[in-house]
Amino acid sequence: MSVIASAPFSAKEIAAEGIKPEEYEDIVQRLGRHPNKAELGMFGVMWSEHCCYKNSRPLLKQFPTEGERILVGPGENAGVIDLGDGLQLAFKIESHNHPSAVEPFQGAATGVGGILRDIFTMGARPIALLNSLRFGSLDDAKTRRIFTGVVAGISHYGNCVGVPTVGGEVYFDPAYSGNPLVNVMALGLMETTEIVKSGAKGIGNPVLYVGSTTGRDGMGGASFASAELSDQSMDDRPAVQVGDPFLEKSLIEACLEAFKTGAVVAAQDMGAAGLTCSTSEMAAKGGVGIELDLDLIPARETGMVPYEYLLSESQERMLFVAHKGREQELIDIFKRWELQAVVAGTVIEESIVRILFKGEIAAEIPATALSDNTPIYHHELLAEPPEYARQAWEWSSDRLPTCNEKGIELESGFLTWNQALLKLLDAPPIASKRWVYRQYDHQVQNNTVLLPGGGDAAVVRVRPLANASSSAFVADPSLLNKGVAATVDCNARYVYLHPYEGAKAAVAEAARNLSCVGADPIAVTDNLNFGSPENPIGYWQLAEACRGLAEACTEFATPVTGGNVSLYNETLDSDGKPAPIYPTPVVGMVGLIPDLNRIAGQGWQAEGDVIYLLGLGIDTVSESVTLGASEYLATLHGTIAGKPPQIDFSLERNVQTACRDGIRQGWIKSAHDCAEGGFGIALAESCLSSQQGAEITFDAHPARWDQLLFAEGGARIIVSVGREQQADWEAYLQKHLNEDWQKIGQVAGRSLRISTSNHLWLIDATIAEMQAAWQNAIERRLES
Repeated sequence: MSVIASAPFSAKEIAAEGIKPEEYEDIVQRLGRHPNKAELGMFGVMWSEHCCYKNSRPLLKQFPTEGERILVGPGENAGVIDLGDGLQLAFKIESHNHPSAVEPFQGAATGVGGILRDIFTMGARPIALLNSLRFGSLDDAKTRRIFTGVVAGISHYGNCVGVPTVGGEVYFDPAYSGNPLVNVMALGLMETTEIVKSGAKGIGNPVLYVGSTTGRDGMGGASFASAELSDQSMDDRPAVQVGDPFLEKSLIEACLEAFKTGAVVAAQDMGAAGLTCSTSEMAAKGGVGIELDLDLIPARETGMVPYEYLLSESQERMLFVAHKGREQELIDIFKRWELQAVVAGTVIEESIVRILFKGEIAAEIPATALSDNTPIYHHELLAEPPEYARQAWEWSSDRLPTCNEKGIELESGFLTWNQALLKLLDAPPIASKRWVYRQYDHQVQNNTVLLPGGGDAAVVRVRPLANASSSAFVADPSLLNKGVAATVDCNARYVYLHPYEGAKAAVAEAARNLSCVGADPIAVTDNLNFGSPENPIGYWQLAEACRGLAEACTEFATPVTGGNVSLYNETLDSDGKPAPIYPTPVVGMVGLIPDLNRIAGQGWQAEGDVIYLLGLGIDTVSESVTLGASEYLATLHGTIAGKPPQIDFSLERNVQTACRDGIRQGWIKSAHDCAEGGFGIALAESCLSSQQGAEITFDAHPARWDQLLFAEGGARIIVSVGREQQADWEAYLQKHLNEDWQKIGQVAGRSLRISTSNHLWLIDATIAEMQAAWQNAIERRLES
């Protein structure tokens, strides 16, 4: 048989598949002929940025990827780390940005389904979900529709499949109008003796298609995810997949049961690019080939042609390589779970992907041409930062209106510091996210230790699974107290204004959040959301952010185990010009908690407890604590400018270590980092979490009182300690933190009261006042 032939394609047809003219010439040279329609489509999806990282791969090589706990790094469906005592954790983050822009509910729902498949494909049972979400202003009706649809889609899929959504972050900024970011992170506990890899092996071994049927939904989703959004993007609704969480629940159970038989050689989720991606990646990773017969693929629609089969991104599907002679054993398992399972192909010696259809060869392409040996583009980095950044860096607080201990004079009138605090608490990026997380089932599986909003990171118990392969738990019941913490973080405004410093800050805050609950940071998965790398400014942002991520991950000894790159996050404006999002490298980080009896939330615990600030002092004014790039500057002054805080890695590590040590010694009762909104907002959030007040007194005479209250910077954590532990705690601080700590007050009353030692009252806000501003800020905007 010979390959179904084709005449040369027109420039329009080539462009429709997302292929550049020079890439088409490369394809013709590699094949020694013109591709046919199916083959062109296969190259289109596999050579998209979403699948092959052709613009970002050189930058990703900077990332540290190895460590003593790293079992599986980049290149597989998910990273895997060793938690000790026979426990292994798989985790990964992925994006579903463009689909969520045009079909918010299904776009977000299938984003959850896809990341869960990455986890259980490794042989891990999913135990937790987190999400990192970005939307435009809630004043815009379109944003409100996208926001509510995305949250509904996440809650629908996660709740139905039975995996708790335990944490995340939600930001709102006009930069994301029309191009939301929906990043979903999943964690899973390994349930198989061996980690399941994706490289096909064994010439003659059967290739099994399992799960759901194949339809026309999700056609060309990978290419769709690698192009700017425009008014015509609504016509790309077929590129948005439709998910079935109940079927996925069956798929989880069937796959884990199948893996435990030992009959599965390799497994691959059919995510982006569907059958094309799964066949080519399995073949390339195994150094073999795969022959697949489309006539054997279970289809839900009639009249499908090879192009449609190969580019469909129908959900809840997997591809297995089985040991020859054991295929029926696997088929029986999937049939028992009422899922499709058929032998659809074979592992072959020649390293090609050969697709059969109606007795002919519909496509035949070298596997490495689709997976490994893909185009790579090296862009020239700007010789100096772009003008927008240089102008932003010239900003200083001298440009702000004068202020005193009572407040600040704005164009709209005088604002007291009480009023400033309440306005910040009402700002959607800072306000309560209760409206979001109350829709998620965060307690299913009964392993969630810290509920959403309770601490700076999610905490999940890693107790023994009923059918876990490890026997360590039986021998030592104390292992029931081990847990993992997870967080997703990124201040995109920081990254926009200074990509290098902003990216470092994202890693530092993720590590700080884990430390605040008592966890040792271990490893990172990242989701790089950027505009077009073909734009010099866009590439500069991407390159500088990757440099910052690499440096920070090295400094914190948190290797990168994998992740996702989502570029071309741009919306074409009315003039047809691309308007990119803020560069948003989301950092997903996991940490280990050796004893769940020693963790901390962010709320005060008892009247009279002593409050401390660890790290840079209240009245610090430096490159590490600044009003530049702050939420205060954006919300109250409408200004996006300044340099974001610079990270002092040495101090950051010392502060985080002190926090963890204090928690594990039983001294620290609560811990909360100073992030968006600075010192004042961090105190208010601890009050709101506990419904207890605080009296804060300090000796300071700052040049600017807003700098003291609302400046932002790393290496600052507010902790509370019981009076009976005060002496031991302060002795520890004097030894380990030298002068980098302050005793600032105590838990008391039903108000947040901040004053100087000479009785200058800056803030005196009741819990009720703060609650009224903060609690329903998002609901008020949705109802407007």
